[in-house]
Amino acid sequence: MNDLAAPAEEAVVAATAAAGPATTLDVALNPLRDPRDKRLPRVAGPCVMVLFGVTGDLAKRKLLPAIYDLGNRGLLPPGFSLVGFARRDWKDQDFAQLTHDAVKEHARTPFREEVWKQLREGIHFVPGEFTDDGAFDALAMALKEIDETRGTGGNYAFYLSVPPKFFPTVVKQLKRTGLADAPPGSWRRVVIEKPFGHDLKSAHELNEITNEAFAESAIFRIDHYLGKETVQNILALRFANNLYEPIWNRSYVDHVQITMAEDIGIGGRAGYYDGIGAARDVIQNHLLQLLALVAMEDPTSFDASALRREKEKVLKAVRLPADLGLNTARGQYDAGWQGGEKVVGYLQEEGIPPTSTTETYAAIKLEIANRRWAGVPFYLRTGKRLGRRVTEVAVVFQRAPHLPFSKTDTEILGQNALVIRVQPDEGVTVRFGSKVPGTAMEVRDVSMDFAYGESFMESSPEAYERLLLDVMIGDPPLFPHQREVELSWKILDPIEDFWHTQGQPEGYPSGSWGPESADAMMARDGRVWRRL
Repeated sequence: MNDLAAPAEEAVVAATAAAGPATTLDVALNPLRDPRDKRLPRVAGPCVMVLFGVTGDLAKRKLLPAIYDLGNRGLLPPGFSLVGFARRDWKDQDFAQLTHDAVKEHARTPFREEVWKQLREGIHFVPGEFTDDGAFDALAMALKEIDETRGTGGNYAFYLSVPPKFFPTVVKQLKRTGLADAPPGSWRRVVIEKPFGHDLKSAHELNEITNEAFAESAIFRIDHYLGKETVQNILALRFANNLYEPIWNRSYVDHVQITMAEDIGIGGRAGYYDGIGAARDVIQNHLLQLLALVAMEDPTSFDASALRREKEKVLKAVRLPADLGLNTARGQYDAGWQGGEKVVGYLQEEGIPPTSTTETYAAIKLEIANRRWAGVPFYLRTGKRLGRRVTEVAVVFQRAPHLPFSKTDTEILGQNALVIRVQPDEGVTVRFGSKVPGTAMEVRDVSMDFAYGESFMESSPEAYERLLLDVMIGDPPLFPHQREVELSWKILDPIEDFWHTQGQPEGYPSGSWGPESADAMMARDGRVWRRL
């Protein structure tokens, strides 16, 4: 079989294709009902992936290695082709060398020469500017030739790994050349990286431009957090078990904390980050999507429309606090110590104006106005140069209504919590009270852990592996719909408008856990942030 499929999987490829597309999570949650579980993996059909922005950090660190890893796992089709487009005077072999180096350095799976050779046969490069009509005409000719020589059938996925300001230009070029229009029996899809606009108005304008060229069903907005195994596990944890769902409501939950902390600074991303900030970069997409998955009602199925419908209901029900000054916090990291090294503050980073008011830390309090969550606060926080890199969702439960112990028996007992660890140590922790061994009745917190690395024989695929495969298959549940994007901006825009009137963000030392105002925000509610 002359393709990228691993020998052990060749026998199942035809059966998988005949079975038709599987719904996202349906296989995972119902292995006995769907025979395509493990022995019959989903394999993409014939197609070309056109990657704009191949010289960028995302392409080299994530996208190109993910494509190789899919090939190494036998999930790419015969004749799969990869076309790079960039402003470089390169030939096919130059792009192939860049891909080879990126795979060698960043691929999750072992490098296999036979897999690389098969992938290399389908690698092509088209040089040009995004505003160059001739370059896009050349791209159209190259794709037509690939269809004839590789049997890709006119199926193209266009991945826009480019700065947001170039999205409209590239989409219009794809429309002008006819590359956005799929002939009968084939498909055309466009993949857009976040941010999806910088506010509600720009997000709406971007959607109008994209919809002029592609149908909504052909637009895949990538939020890579939704491709992470632990994020998908939120749905499995809630809806495949009867243990947690009965207490997943205002009668038992005290509050929810959703955190994405980074220990790095902005690195070389000054041009992108300044003027965007932590809230637009992380809260508008990653954290609000996590909130929606935690708070949503159970969908009728895990197909795209049902899943999106429930997430949209949650986002529509989100309410901002009346006093944004007391219930939000923003900060900007100062110089300090990180990992034993002295680091500079945000305003001293190369390319950052000394008067910048862009926040590198953001925390907000939200509530959800529905029967399940009325009165339960959701605290969202994100920041750079914090104590460590960690992303988690912590559902913190109310204290028991009656404790038949003396005060000293439970003086160090905290609140029960269910913690979903998204990264880096993927898993779930349940925190509860247990008696300390001995003659006295002393109760203190203990933890029960589930770790992916210990419970399963193989490591979790990278998020981009799952999402790129879903694009090629045409499976959209893990991709936010435009309505979700616009609802998220409706939540964040008033906060950004308020912060715009507040001047300079509060400073916090690098290596700490953020500004004092974030702790004060929690203290006013009688709560504290989890120390991670």
